[in-house]
Amino acid sequence: MNSSYKQEDLFIESLLQLSSSSVRVSSPVSLTQLENKDLMASSDGFPASFYGEPGVLGMLSNGISAFLVLLQNFHTAHTGTAPAGVENILAGVHLILIGGVCQLVAGMLSFRKYDHLSGTAFIGYAALWGSYGATRIYFGASAQTPTIIPFPAQMMNNLSLSTNMTSNMSLTTTMVIPVCHVCLSIKETAIAGLVPYILLSFLLAFCSATVNYIMPLVFGAITATLVFEAVGLVASSWALVVSGVLELLILIFAIYGSAALLGKGLTQRLVLKGFGTPLFNVLLLGTTNSGSVQRIGQEKKKNTKYAEPMALGFFCDTVAPFIFAFYSFGYIKSFGVGVAWVSIITVAQLFSSYYAHLRQDCYHTTKFGLHATYWLIKAWDEFVLSALEDGKVASGREAMVGNWFFVMAGVVLCIGSLNTDVLELIHNMLFVLLTLSTIPQIALQGYYIFFGVACSLFTAASLYCTFSRLINTIAEKSLIPVGPQPISSEMLKKALMCCRANQGDQEALPQTDQGSDALFYISNGVAALSALHARSSSLNPAFLHLTVPWVLISGAIIQAYVSRLQVTGGGRFGSVIPTIYVAVWATWTWFRFSGNLLQLSAEPAYGFTAGAIALLVINAFLMLIAAYRNLVLLFLTSVMEVVLVCFLLSTLQRLPYELEIAMLALFSTICIYGALASLVNCIFSHRLLPMGPHLIKEKVRWESVPELPCPVAYSRLTSSLMKIAGLLEEGGVCGIPTDTVYALSASCKNPRAIENIYNIKDRPAEKPICICISNVEQLVAAKPPFSPLLWEFMRNVYPGGISCIVSKGDWLFKLGVGPAYDRVGTKDSIMIRVPDHTVTGHLCDITGPLAITSANPSGEPDSTHHTMVINRLGHKLQGVLCDGDSNEVVASTVVNCLKIDEGTITIVREGCVPAVKVHQIFERVKSTMV
Repeated sequence: MNSSYKQEDLFIESLLQLSSSSVRVSSPVSLTQLENKDLMASSDGFPASFYGEPGVLGMLSNGISAFLVLLQNFHTAHTGTAPAGVENILAGVHLILIGGVCQLVAGMLSFRKYDHLSGTAFIGYAALWGSYGATRIYFGASAQTPTIIPFPAQMMNNLSLSTNMTSNMSLTTTMVIPVCHVCLSIKETAIAGLVPYILLSFLLAFCSATVNYIMPLVFGAITATLVFEAVGLVASSWALVVSGVLELLILIFAIYGSAALLGKGLTQRLVLKGFGTPLFNVLLLGTTNSGSVQRIGQEKKKNTKYAEPMALGFFCDTVAPFIFAFYSFGYIKSFGVGVAWVSIITVAQLFSSYYAHLRQDCYHTTKFGLHATYWLIKAWDEFVLSALEDGKVASGREAMVGNWFFVMAGVVLCIGSLNTDVLELIHNMLFVLLTLSTIPQIALQGYYIFFGVACSLFTAASLYCTFSRLINTIAEKSLIPVGPQPISSEMLKKALMCCRANQGDQEALPQTDQGSDALFYISNGVAALSALHARSSSLNPAFLHLTVPWVLISGAIIQAYVSRLQVTGGGRFGSVIPTIYVAVWATWTWFRFSGNLLQLSAEPAYGFTAGAIALLVINAFLMLIAAYRNLVLLFLTSVMEVVLVCFLLSTLQRLPYELEIAMLALFSTICIYGALASLVNCIFSHRLLPMGPHLIKEKVRWESVPELPCPVAYSRLTSSLMKIAGLLEEGGVCGIPTDTVYALSASCKNPRAIENIYNIKDRPAEKPICICISNVEQLVAAKPPFSPLLWEFMRNVYPGGISCIVSKGDWLFKLGVGPAYDRVGTKDSIMIRVPDHTVTGHLCDITGPLAITSANPSGEPDSTHHTMVINRLGHKLQGVLCDGDSNEVVASTVVNCLKIDEGTITIVREGCVPAVKVHQIFERVKSTMV
């Protein structure tokens, strides 16, 4: 299932260099800058064939991981002895590397191939195998040599020791245990983690049945395996035998599926059966909602370079609260193993936020980033709580106020979801309820009951969201009900603009604003409010322990992720501010909280004094950068300067607590407004909520433009379009944009120009050139002898990224091909393109049919930006129509329709439209013609 891709430089990104920061050229100056930097080298933007079939890696990772567990299960059933120690640890490491890391790579590549299902499934299963591998490591560690450590009475209760034993022990009795308390409740945590994966795996198996009939077998076998793995943790060895048999089936199905996909990738045809034919049509699942269909269709046309990550985000929102619900209701006694499960699924959720960012979807970037922050903080918070003594927990919790920022951030998401659908709004409202349930000021007696109920409701909603988003994205229609938009966009705009002085003014969003800005404000706001405390709290060890994850995770770890997003956003100052603030909050945590626990001496404290002075100087420069952006960011950095002054005074033991409390509270207030304004403004691409002007305006330096190898024109100008049309009419060959990649074009009125295309790109003479027209009605006017089935198929695929091969005939003369009849297509057939691109359509209306082929030297990657065309072929062309980044980085899908009347079509080349999707359209058209 192909899509467009760009290389990136983080983990898998070290293999693929992402070029998402390229800018849309609209002036000669920006074009010159792009040429000088040589951004569009041939390595930028590989066609789909360079990515192979990531499904091979994904299914083999599942198969091999299942095989590793199979060996342990059969050994346990045969000998009656469960694996222990190093054996379990090594098995866990292998599961993490093979089932986790390798499958994560497969999932990331699947997102680049616009494969919603595989991307969601592989990253989801990567989290599963990684978590199960971590559990195996815990099992191995728990069987190590007994250790004598202080053991709190609270943990004695967790171990369900007898009343006589616990009554004879003091608060910190010394006893012999296998290892530390983190290894308690391993089996209970594993079961709590496996149950949501069972439900989600069943959904994946069901959804995959709408795509092919190999993946349902693999995912279905995984579902059944997880059931018996969970039973095997509490029952006898028979469950492990059944699980082993099912794991053997996973391996067999995975090997066959991988072989089928590998053969497909190598031969570009379906050598083995299993892919390309679904068990049932996804359209049978429901009736489309016209309003939703239109909205989703518009979204897809705008963002087709990466698969939609919403299902993956809701997938993660199902697993984490389910584990917390088990813990809240008392099934899990210690969160030592649960923290590993939640942390791993949080990483998967950050990937969903990351791909939403690459799709320029600021709402889901913020939502899933916020949820990941919340789950990660709560996991480590509960981990610390489970290690503290009962008497100190209450006093430490009551002083914490950071959770209130999550409540406010949840309300911000509710406002943002008013522009989506009812399901999103309900999900966000349940998240607000969830954050309210974890307010530290709630008494412990009712805290966990409230939290458990909220987690249960949120889990149910997330499970339905996962199913609906996955089915609707596969079908590209709203088949599963998600509800209408709660408030119309116009009404929402008017309501949000009520605070503006000029309500009719909708200022366009500046290029300096980025989709990750809201998450930047949220991470800083959580850290600042969590760091707020009174003088007495600094002497409470429980408070210091509990505050570390709140400040460190939000201010440093998540903000480091935001820094990565800011880099890909391509802003002028990139990730400078979030990167520096990562250092600020990490240093703050180390000195103010961990430092007090470690009782640092005066000499290390002076080192922090020097660091605080350095941060003060650096933040002064950040204030200058903020002045280029907006007033809100300038206020934020200015308040941070005062906060850093307080930090400096704290290193000298002269901290004015009242000033620090006021500044941190003001900092958090600015952050919540910045998050709301950034999110709303990014959603609507206009400044509906004021952020203030930039106080320092950038001076544009106009440099002399070097001579280009060929004339260039810009697609936004009508005069430029007429210029290119004139060059084509005169017999020139020009580079033009399409709905896929850039193409070389020549007018069908000039056969010699078509011959020049072969010379320009060194194209073999046996490879035919297709024709491009503006709409299907041009074909109707030419009256070709097409069957009703072919006509209906064309109306369903045109305009779009599909090219149809049909029979040649005299009708081509009526179409306007005329003198070029013998120079396009083959002797008996011709390929027709109708691009879904306004500029190309208008150009064809002016010039008549055009002969086109991809604008690249033969055998090299396609051109995905006009600078690639200029740099590689400009010296041979008469002109280039510049339109910035192409919509895709892979060409159209070519369909042979010569035998369509016999009920068959053939995929000659799989391009931007997946072959499965083409066959689904064809089957639907055939069914309507019966």
